[in-house]
Amino acid sequence: MTAAVQDQTAATDAERLARAYLLRVAEPPAPALLAFVGEHGPIEAARRVRAAECPERVRRETAARRETVAAERDLEQADKSGARLVTPEDHEWPAWPLLSLAVATGRGVQNVAAPLALWVRGPANLAETADRAVAIVGARLATDYGLHNALEFAHALAVRQVPVFSGAAMGIDAAAHRGALSGDGATVALLGCAVDLAYPSGHADLLKRIVDSGGAVVSEYAPGTPPARHRFLVRNRLIAGLTDGTVVVEAGVRSGARNTATTAGALGKAVMALPGPAHSGNSAGCHALIRDCKATLVTTADEVLETVGRFGIAEAESETPRRPTDHLGPEALRVYEALVPRAGRTPEEVAEDAGVPVTRVRALLPELEIDGFAVRGDTGWRRIVRTAAR
Repeated sequence: MTAAVQDQTAATDAERLARAYLLRVAEPPAPALLAFVGEHGPIEAARRVRAAECPERVRRETAARRETVAAERDLEQADKSGARLVTPEDHEWPAWPLLSLAVATGRGVQNVAAPLALWVRGPANLAETADRAVAIVGARLATDYGLHNALEFAHALAVRQVPVFSGAAMGIDAAAHRGALSGDGATVALLGCAVDLAYPSGHADLLKRIVDSGGAVVSEYAPGTPPARHRFLVRNRLIAGLTDGTVVVEAGVRSGARNTATTAGALGKAVMALPGPAHSGNSAGCHALIRDCKATLVTTADEVLETVGRFGIAEAESETPRRPTDHLGPEALRVYEALVPRAGRTPEEVAEDAGVPVTRVRALLPELEIDGFAVRGDTGWRRIVRTAAR
């Protein structure tokens, strides 16, 4: 483990060992096990799971593998492949982006529980990289139109120092990673198998380039875990959760990319779609998302940045009027957008919709009031709608 990575750690060896055991013992997402770990801590939870001293729901999630004790071997194998286990106890744990998964789970959204830990191969600090990132996803059997636009979007975002996340699949995903690399930007690949495997095999060089360029390859599956169809669908929630917005470049009516977009919407993240030729089956999913008002139509990287809030990046020179909210930080913008003009909302209601901790909401609301974006009344906090200025 390099000195740079050591500086990012905080978990004890015992906690890391326990998390490695728990990651292998249950097929993610494992909401009951996650809650059990939150209640007892990873070390005690691991002991109780192995002894079957846990609630019935946890026993069901762990019954098939609870006697499989391979944590030390997994950590050794990961180290040999240049990977590490990042846990919620570590400084580089992306707690803020992943909070959306916890909030959605609390609202009853199924199959979006947060990961217990993440295997990471590559030097990128996961918390910093996920802090202001965009996902680009799409069809495996992509058209030249889709591949060209995925490359262009990713390159333009990378030049603006916005990390690009995707799933390392054939087609649009690979084009997105390559576009980010061509722009000398950070890119992160989320896998539906272990980080020590290359899938598809033809992308071994691409995954190596991602790591060598300062990016990362990430998975919640233990070393040696093979790819499986259900694991790619489970992986999609991490692509959506770790980023501020998801761009669907091409997608059929039924596709993994559309699944990622639907998940992003359920998490309260920005969902965007690129329109394609009217009768293209590859763009039918994008058109459905736009038609059903589940995605914002985008055609340029600037429109992507505008939709997700621009992350405080200086706005490109254009004739487009500036929005009054352009200078708001990501959290403040989420709180502002969770308010409504004609009805008061409590800080707790705002926190749930915005995915921002209620203590932070209580601090931001007075700031928004001072800046003329919100007002407090007898029934709670309301949004003040301001007109755009050039």
